[in-house]
Amino acid sequence: MPFGLSVAGANRNDFKLVRETLETIAIERPTPTPEQPQGMCLDKGYDYQEVRALLAEFGFTAHIRARGEEAQELKRAAHKKARRWVVERSHSWMNRFRRLLIRWDKKPENYLAFLHFACGLIAFRSAGLFG
Repeated sequence: MPFGLSVAGANRNDFKLVRETLETIAIERPTPTPEQPQGMCLDKGYDYQEVRALLAEFGFTAHIRARGEEAQELKRAAHKKARRWVVERSHSWMNRFRRLLIRWDKKPENYLAFLHFACGLIAFRSAGLFG
């Protein structure tokens, strides 16, 4: 479920937007403890040391794996579940909104408003209030 987002051009590297995205998290997070750490699942586009340091600064435990590395581990230990699918699932949920996928809006503030609307709608649907 997306909790923070930022808007940039398609030619911008993913890892350069991590700080901006983490700062837009609207809900107050509980303080992570060794017994209950807070994980952040990211894909290979974020596999940089500065991203890991930034996640540690914000109190997250980084779960960043290369595609091949995770597939090999899953073959060795069948009882473990993949973490990367969480990222891909969130992208898929956002792509279901055609207005966001095609990007009809020219003004970034309008596009950002519809991104927030889509995230709110996704959160509302995930709450299970419709049965």
